[in-house]
Amino acid sequence: MYETLLVPTDGSPGSTVAAEAAMVLADRFDAEVHALFVIDERYVPTEFDIPVEAAEREGERAVEAVERLGEEHGVHVEKHLRRGVPHTEILEAIDEYPAEMVVMGTHGRTGIERLVHLGGVTERVIRSSPVPVVTIPLDIEGDSER
Repeated sequence: MYETLLVPTDGSPGSTVAAEAAMVLADRFDAEVHALFVIDERYVPTEFDIPVEAAEREGERAVEAVERLGEEHGVHVEKHLRRGVPHTEILEAIDEYPAEMVVMGTHGRTGIERLVHLGGVTERVIRSSPVPVVTIPLDIEGDSER
């Protein structure tokens, strides 16, 4: 039914919960997972190496965490780092990989970063995605503080 799942991650707890759910789905459908971290060029000054390198390290850690979850579930994970505007890059990745479903968290980063991302990345992907988007709340058991 679904052979390729796209799992955007920002390394946050919400992304981890979504990645765990994606592994269950991928195992069920015998699907491949593409883990994607987007370096948001609007906030990482690309003309300086140090912030870019830090963002790349953060991205590598995030997609490697998804890869480890895949190994635990026996699911193959392809890792991707991209630069650009997160929701735009996620939508482009759907076509490029090609993903038949997106699995992402409803809660990513918090604080000022959340305020800057007007409307949120997840909401923008849901509105424009050509494929189903499964959203996973941070607290799928209903017992964590929000």
